[in-house]
Amino acid sequence: QVQLMESGGGSVQAGRSLRLSCQASGPIDRDYYMGWFRQAPGKEREGVACIAIDGTPSYKDSVQGRFTISQDNTEKTLYLHMHSLRPEDTAMYYCAARRRPTYSSAWFCSRAASDFPHWGQGTQVTVSS
Repeated sequence: QVQLMESGGGSVQAGRSLRLSCQASGPIDRDYYMGWFRQAPGKEREGVACIAIDGTPSYKDSVQGRFTISQDNTEKTLYLHMHSLRPEDTAMYYCAARRRPTYSSAWFCSRAASDFPHWGQGTQVTVSS
């Protein structure tokens, strides 16, 4: 089974940077794509960024230009480089994976949490002002 494990969260001051990592294991191959999601207390889980199987990224508007998603296919590791962090970025961050549907283009990835069947346990990011 696909297993995902996040790391790299922590507490930082606004304006600083963090890098999250997600180590994937199990039967995950190049026809899977992955994404980062976050959930703040009392709020819905939201898609932050995803990366399609051809490497095309997609970002939530509020993180565009501050966050960068990347992956190392050899190591089955997904990253989220977060810069210029803001207090509103405070949340539990999760990585998730799904197999690309056959009808979906190689350049497309979904940021809808309901589309992803495989999830990690999450890593907490807290940004203080």
